[in-house]
Amino acid sequence: MEAFLVSTGIVALAEIGDKTQLLSLVLAAKFRRPIPIILGILVATLLNHAGAGAIGAWVTTFLGENALRWILGLSFLAMAVWIMIPDKLDDDDVKVDATHYGIFGATLVAFFLAEMGDKTQIATVALAAQYASLFWVVAGTTLGMMIANVPAVLLGDKMANNLPLKLVHGIAAAIFAVLGALALLGVG
Repeated sequence: MEAFLVSTGIVALAEIGDKTQLLSLVLAAKFRRPIPIILGILVATLLNHAGAGAIGAWVTTFLGENALRWILGLSFLAMAVWIMIPDKLDDDDVKVDATHYGIFGATLVAFFLAEMGDKTQIATVALAAQYASLFWVVAGTTLGMMIANVPAVLLGDKMANNLPLKLVHGIAAAIFAVLGALALLGVG
């Protein structure tokens, strides 16, 4: 249960103001059909995070405990720094054409590609390596993505302008820093 709760909390906080949340806002404004957008985000996140989690779990099979501890600790500390860097949405992330794929398909493809190499995908790799429960990590990171992105789809710009992004990012960075320090110290 710890893997699920930590994964949910970290990703939900890390996702606020992230480029995929910004993409959710753009998709909502462009298509104005929340259900296929939300379903596209869900499926894209499940696919992306299942792959990322599998990589994280796989890494643990050939790394020794000491090496894994250092890699995870440094990875979490790097995430703490990275999360404080504001994200922006590139024009390539916004080019979404629903004529060929429909709104669901366009959202799935755009969201899946935008999530590649993103903070939350890297966090999923690290969390899956940290916890021995791939299912609960992927379930948690997916729920965290949905917690952050569903309101963005439903409320649009109203929500984005009222969040204290620096505070939210600071809290997420602190959590990553604590996880990194604990991993380096061999705690947990």
